[in-house]
Order: sequence, then C-alpha cells, then structure tokens
Amino acid sequence: MEKNLEMIFQNAAGKNARISVADPKDNLTAAEVQAAMDAILAKNIFNTTGGDIVKAVSARLVTRDVVDILPES
Repeated sequence: MEKNLEMIFQNAAGKNARISVADPKDNLTAAEVQAAMDAILAKNIFNTTGGDIVKAVSARLVTRDVVDILPES
C-alpha cells in the first residue's frame, strides 16, 4: 500500500498548491504536520506558477492500494 502526506497551501494568486511526501512516518500527529508546514512557509523555498506559498490550508494522509492482476513480464 502506498501512503502519501499531502500538504495543501495557498499561493500568492489565491490558488491551492500541493506538496506530497511519499512514505511519511507512521503515527504523524497534527502538531508535527503543522510544524512542518510552518517551516515550509517560514523558509519560503517553494515557488508555484501562482507565486510564493503564503498560507497553510490543510493536510491529509492519502493511501492507495494497488493489486496487480496481470504482472509485468
């Protein structure tokens, strides 16, 4: 099963921008995710087509289960 942490931010143009982290550690707390999002905002290291990231909006864990029916040969 694949697991991703998706952090949604708002950029300067008012549009949502998503940052995904593959295989986050188990048992992440809301406080840990909020701290990571705050650090991303404070460092201002990401730029989107709508400008800088200016606000943390939300975060979620997304899981995906893939079952091969006909494996690659």
